[in-house]
Amino acid sequence: MKLTHKLRSGFSLIELLIVIVILGGLVAVVAPGLMDAADGAKRDTVCLKMNDLKKRLDMFKLDNGVYPETEEGFQALLQNPDTDKYPNYREKPYLKSIPKDSWKTPFVYVKKGSDFELISFGADRKEGGEGSNKDILFSTCNK
Repeated sequence: MKLTHKLRSGFSLIELLIVIVILGGLVAVVAPGLMDAADGAKRDTVCLKMNDLKKRLDMFKLDNGVYPETEEGFQALLQNPDTDKYPNYREKPYLKSIPKDSWKTPFVYVKKGSDFELISFGADRKEGGEGSNKDILFSTCNK
């Protein structure tokens, strides 16, 4: 009596389906955490950029005695909007270009009395929102 052994090559359909189900389950568990981490990193980057903008606005105030008006915005950091109003404006601008947030949207500058607020509209690029679409205010960044 002769015994022959068949060599098995490849996987059966059932084995492949089991592997696909396991990988799908892992993706379903891991992917949301990765997306949350990416959103958190973008929000942290926005706060860092806002902190840099604050330093540049503080330099403007140190030279000129006041922050730029809301209407002047960041444009006042690129070139002197009024030589009579800002006679001590430095020779080189405070910024090289209008700053943008992590979603490539320009920051919003609002003068509030003797202070200011910086705003990023978040992932949806619109005012308001929740979650990753929530607006980011400089006044709440370091809290």
